Amino acid sequence: MKNRKNSIREGSCIADIAIYLFLVILSVIFIYPLYEVIVCSVSDVNAVVIHNSFLMWPVGFHLEAYKMVLSNKNIWIGFRNTMLYMALGTTFQYIVTVFTAYPLSIRDLWGKKAILIIFTVTMYFSGGLIPYFLLINSLGMYNSIWVLIIPLGVNVYNMIIMRTQFLNLPAELKEAAEIDGAGDITMLFKILIPLSGAVSAVLVLFTAVSYWNMWFDPMIFLTERKLYPIQSVLREILIDDSSVQAAGAGAMNSKLLHNVDTAAVQKLIKYANIVVTTVPILCIYPFAQKYFVKGVMVGSLKG
Repeated sequence: MKNRKNSIREGSCIADIAIYLFLVILSVIFIYPLYEVIVCSVSDVNAVVIHNSFLMWPVGFHLEAYKMVLSNKNIWIGFRNTMLYMALGTTFQYIVTVFTAYPLSIRDLWGKKAILIIFTVTMYFSGGLIPYFLLINSLGMYNSIWVLIIPLGVNVYNMIIMRTQFLNLPAELKEAAEIDGAGDITMLFKILIPLSGAVSAVLVLFTAVSYWNMWFDPMIFLTERKLYPIQSVLREILIDDSSVQAAGAGAMNSKLLHNVDTAAVQKLIKYANIVVTTVPILCIYPFAQKYFVKGVMVGSLKG
């Protein structure tokens, strides 16, 4: 019996080591590209050229690329627009999610299954990009901030998670509130939402991150640069060398880096842009991490 227990423990230990080793390797694969970009962005441009952007440690220490990036007014316009879209879009989507999830969490709601099926179908099938574009254009939202807010108000996945959270709350609590005369509004705002803080935090964070990373919808529906979010500005810089020149590569080359190919300086500017547009959202994750496990696990399929 002891030999069997020992063999089970040894097998479990080996499995744990293998899992941790796999996670370490996976973390390195994910973290290394960003680390390499950060290292190259603060290194001497000549070293970046010589080592073909493969540096384990910074060579020299220069912040001129960041100074040029932060002096680009398009970057600040992109940050301003992203913050606006994030605030409006996250708030609107959370409100729609809550007001959709609550009725669908009522167990005796007539037609609930049919409504859920309709919502679920939209997760797998859509009308296509061209009909969607024509619809947006006919509604007058083309090239306006509302094209990034109103059509994205319903996220079916988030709604299902919130609905599951409401279903997981004790039925006795809801019954007691009903006996005390609580209506639907009181039930929702004074009982269900306060008890769903972890789930709400996760959904808000996921929505905010999706708005921060948004670039495809702005590329399709926005034509004016003054409306671009930060990722659209970054995309323009990464694929268009003339935008990099506008971001300061030429000035940086002539000011500090003599006898260096302008293309190498443009690469440094691109690295700095990637860091500037990525690091802020990464800094939010450590503060919200404690909500992840509880908030996501409560979204297990139920009801």
